[in-house]
Amino acid sequence: MGEKHRGSARAGAAADVRARARAAGTRGGARDAQMDLVTAALIGLAVGVSATLLLRRGPRGVRPIAPVVRAAARAGKRGARWVRDRGEDAWERVPRDEISDQVQDYARSARDAIDRAVHSELRTLRRALRAQARRVAH
Repeated sequence: MGEKHRGSARAGAAADVRARARAAGTRGGARDAQMDLVTAALIGLAVGVSATLLLRRGPRGVRPIAPVVRAAARAGKRGARWVRDRGEDAWERVPRDEISDQVQDYARSARDAIDRAVHSELRTLRRALRAQARRVAH
């Protein structure tokens, strides 16, 4: 009986601890929300300043980002040439005739399956129509 009493005292103490933690959490939650807002504002400020510094014109009238853009354009042109050269070789290895034959076979078999389904449906409808006509006549 004593253990039961001690257990309920522990449960009550645990409930008190949880209640205090929830109360502290709500106070801390508002503080966390304010800190999140301040953090987001500082990140936005840093991104804005960085973009401004990169996109502005410098003392020589050139944007600081321009060399990076030119280098990226040169790399893109080199990559495009490489793909063009390798792409021609790869295109020659593609079995276009086999692919064409296979697609034609698929189309032919699909057309045949559709024809069979349509003929079957027409036969079924004709039978139903004849049966309906017999019922109406009698």
